[in-house]
Amino acid sequence: MTRLWWVRHGPTHARAFAGWRDIPADLSDHAALARLNAHLPRPALLVSSDLIRASATADALGPGRRRLPDDPALREFHFGDWDGLPFTEVATRWPDLSRRYWEEPGHIAPPNGESWIAAAARIDAAADALAAAHPGQDIIAVAHFGAILTQVQRAAAISPYEALAQDIANLSVTCLQLDGGRWSLLGVNHRP
Repeated sequence: MTRLWWVRHGPTHARAFAGWRDIPADLSDHAALARLNAHLPRPALLVSSDLIRASATADALGPGRRRLPDDPALREFHFGDWDGLPFTEVATRWPDLSRRYWEEPGHIAPPNGESWIAAAARIDAAADALAAAHPGQDIIAVAHFGAILTQVQRAAAISPYEALAQDIANLSVTCLQLDGGRWSLLGVNHRP
C-alpha cells in the first residue's frame, strides 16, 4: 500500500486569489511546524509544488526525509485573469462567472485559467505517477487547497461541489492510501 500524505503549505495571508502567483508562506510558527513534522511519517519521500509557498514549507519538513524534485503538476488551480485580484473585485467584474465557478465546479474556468476538471486531471496524473514510481512507500506531498481538494473528491467519490465544502487548513494533513488500484481517504484536514 502506498500512502500519500497531503500537506497544505504555510499561510500566505493573501487577501486575493493566489493560484500560480508565486507568493511566500509565513513559516514563523515553529511550534506548528514541529508538531506537523512529528506527525508525518519518517522515513518518507517528500515532494512539493514548485511554487515557493509549498516548496519552502517542504524544505522546513525536509531534514531526515528524501526530497524529490519540485513538481509543477502539484500547483494550485490556475486562476488566470483572477490571480492576484481580491475576491470582491472578481465577484464585481465577473458576477455570473464567479458565482458559477463556485456553485457549479467542473467545466467552469476563469478567463485564461483552468477548470476543476482540468486541474483535477493534472493533479490526479501527478499523484498516480508518484505512487507508480514509489510503490508501497509513504510520500509527503506539500501542495495547495484546491490541489488537495481534488484528491479528496477522487478518493471519497464525491462531487467537486461537495469537496469544496471541506476545509483544508494551512499546515494540515490529508492522508490517502492506494490499495489495489483504488485511492481511499484515511483522514482529512488533520491539524497536529
